[in-house]
Amino acid sequence: MKNHALSHKFAAAFAICAAFASGSALADIKIGINVPLTGFAAADGNSALTGAKLAVKKANANGGINGEQIELVIYDDQASAKDAIPAATKLIEKDEVVGAVSGSYSAATRAAAGVFQNAQVPYVVAYSIDPSITRTGDYMFRVSSMGEVQGRAGAKLVDNLGKKRVVLVTLNNDFGQALANGFKDAAPKFNLDIINEYEYGIKDRQFGPLIAKIKSDDPEVIYASGYFFNAGPLVSQIRAAGITVPIIGQEGYDSDKFIEIAGPAAEGTLVTTSLDRDSESKVTQAFLKEFREEAGFGADMVAASTYSATAILLDGLRETGGKGGAALRDAIAKGTYEMPIGKLQFNDLHEVNKDVQVQTIKDGYWARHSVIHDPELLAAPTKNSK
Repeated sequence: MKNHALSHKFAAAFAICAAFASGSALADIKIGINVPLTGFAAADGNSALTGAKLAVKKANANGGINGEQIELVIYDDQASAKDAIPAATKLIEKDEVVGAVSGSYSAATRAAAGVFQNAQVPYVVAYSIDPSITRTGDYMFRVSSMGEVQGRAGAKLVDNLGKKRVVLVTLNNDFGQALANGFKDAAPKFNLDIINEYEYGIKDRQFGPLIAKIKSDDPEVIYASGYFFNAGPLVSQIRAAGITVPIIGQEGYDSDKFIEIAGPAAEGTLVTTSLDRDSESKVTQAFLKEFREEAGFGADMVAASTYSATAILLDGLRETGGKGGAALRDAIAKGTYEMPIGKLQFNDLHEVNKDVQVQTIKDGYWARHSVIHDPELLAAPTKNSK
């Protein structure tokens, strides 16, 4: 009896070893994400991570990759370059991920990009808009329109509104500067008159002196970059000062937190972004429904972009059967993707060309205002462009 029991144990052990050797469903395919879960960007980080988790949950429910489950390895980078580099290093050396997603801001993403490129691990960037990221190397991909492209879209929106006299209010970081550069590049095409440009810091919440200058400039429209935690107080104080002209923000505003912080002053604010909540796309509407059910709150641009970045990475892994490296890079590069933020395909620099959505706040909720469609104006840079 004892020998019979032992033979069963040996048989079971052999079966387990054989299962691992054949790459059965017991094994995991690891992908990574760096995302700000603490610090000033924690609200965006939570939204981004929820989007990534939803993409992984759906993939695993549909059989994973060749029957293997996907494990999402998460590191908090606090939207900081100094935290993003060790996070990226751990994902590669300790966790041995086959691919990764950035659910973070430009400073952190730019710093991590070099680590992933050197290790030849594909890195799909959700919403960081710094222009240097995809030029880090051919393992980089970006699903959002880069900052200069969004800035050019803002200039066209001003023209579409029939306005000419503009004041720029620019957040003094990579995000704000990229948007301002794009806006100023396109302004002459629409005969826009940039009366003045004012800068502010990421920690600023009180804007009295700046707003006094804007009021004396008497612009027809204000183009103001910022994140929801800057933009909420800024817009609220602009309206409190009696300035009623249109305010155009960008995807950094695209959060229910902006509406919460700005209150009634948010009404009518225009935002260039990636997510059209009124889209007729079944993919977009399914995502919005599933995200709300999963998270208990509405999806924003950050969530939709990070979900899209993660889903694209997973699509690439399906093509390669779970292999990373050059095979995964090439699989991602050649794909065409129907995502909540639109139909995406990468050019030779692994940037995307797409329309820019314009959302507004109507009766306290996000709603479609318009769509900016101009393939020439909104063309993403390529390897040969400066």
